[in-house]
Amino acid sequence: MLIDHIFISSRNLGMEADLFLSAGFLEGINRIHPGQGTRNRKFYFENFYLEIIWENDPWELESDLIRKTGLTDRVRFEASGFSRFGLGLENTDESDSVFLECEYYQPIYFPEGMQFEILSNRENPALPWTFRGPFKGPKTDYAESLDHSNGIRRLTQAIFQIPESAQIEFLNRFQDHPQLRFEPSEKSGLLLEFDGRSQGIFLEFPRLDLVISF
Repeated sequence: MLIDHIFISSRNLGMEADLFLSAGFLEGINRIHPGQGTRNRKFYFENFYLEIIWENDPWELESDLIRKTGLTDRVRFEASGFSRFGLGLENTDESDSVFLECEYYQPIYFPEGMQFEILSNRENPALPWTFRGPFKGPKTDYAESLDHSNGIRRLTQAIFQIPESAQIEFLNRFQDHPQLRFEPSEKSGLLLEFDGRSQGIFLEFPRLDLVISF
């Protein structure tokens, strides 16, 4: 059970992604999510991608379809108080147990029947919006260039910092996960470790509540 990608909701129309460019990251393609009310900027690595999302169309984001998924509160995290993070897992047999009791989201940009399985964590807003896509199996090779000038290649660990009061049952689903940890913290945050920290470099992105080490 591996991480496919993580999203972070932007405070400033995705402009925070410019900080990655100045730190030696190569930006991938971006897209608008029709019917969802969001758009993104993305950064690809050998086994993972990081997505910065923000509100693109308030009418779509406030629609019943999107509101019932809980995504609206994640994108508008400053007003809602919900976590700004989304955790996407690969759709494999190993992740089936995580989504035994899930909701479904049928985006209009996928053919009918191709749905996201989601755990909205409405009752525990400090936890990430958790999901997996409809495409079965481990990820295929990305078409994006992965040659970041800072030398980063592969995600080795993601650590979500959450309040101690967060739901233990949810966290138990990820015991012994090879890439994923949850740590108690006074403030919500995300730590991403690449390449086993082989270069000994730490980069802080406070506008995204993010620290990257490699």
